Amino acid sequence: MDLSQRKREVLEALLLHDKPVKAVEIAKEMAKEQRAVQMHLTGLVLMGYASSPQKGYCIISENGKKALGLPEVSKEIAVAILAPKPFQKAFHFYSDVGKPLNITAKDLLEFCDKMGKVTVESVNFHFSRGDFEAWFNYIGDAELSKKMELLKKEKISAAEVPGRIREIVENRCMVLAETAGQKGLS
Repeated sequence: MDLSQRKREVLEALLLHDKPVKAVEIAKEMAKEQRAVQMHLTGLVLMGYASSPQKGYCIISENGKKALGLPEVSKEIAVAILAPKPFQKAFHFYSDVGKPLNITAKDLLEFCDKMGKVTVESVNFHFSRGDFEAWFNYIGDAELSKKMELLKKEKISAAEVPGRIREIVENRCMVLAETAGQKGLS
C-alpha cells in the first residue's frame, strides 16, 4: 500500500517514539494541526502501520517500520548492535575538525553515558555533520540512523539536541536489549 506524503510524515514522526504517544504530542512536534494528525494516525492504524495499545495513544508497528524501509531486527542482530566495538570502530567525540576530545564510546550504552560528558557544541558538531547517523548505520542499526535523520527535521534548539539524542538512544537500547533477551540494560 502506498503512503501519502502526509501519512509518511506522521509515520516518521511516530518512529521517533519507542512508547505509545498521543496525537497532540505528534502534532506539536510536527507543528501541524492536531485534528489532521489524528486523522492520519487513524488511517495508519487501519492500514496496519501503527497500533493503538490504549485509547488515544499510537505507536508504530513493524509493518510501519517496513513501510519506511527499515529492516526487522532479529535477536542475533540486536545482540550484534549492542556488542562493544573495537577501539578503532568506536565512536570518537570531537569538538571540531581535528580537535579530538579523547572521549570514546564502544557501544550504545557507553554512547549514552558519554553524551552526558561532552559539550553541547560537540554533540551539535557531530549531529549537523551526520556523524551519529553514520556510526549507527555502521554498527548495524538502520533504525537508529533513520531516527537521527528525522530528528534533524524537528524544530528543536541546539541546547535540546543532546538530551533528545540521549533519550532516543536510551530507548533504543532498551528495545534492543529486550529483543536480544538481555536483562538489566537501562
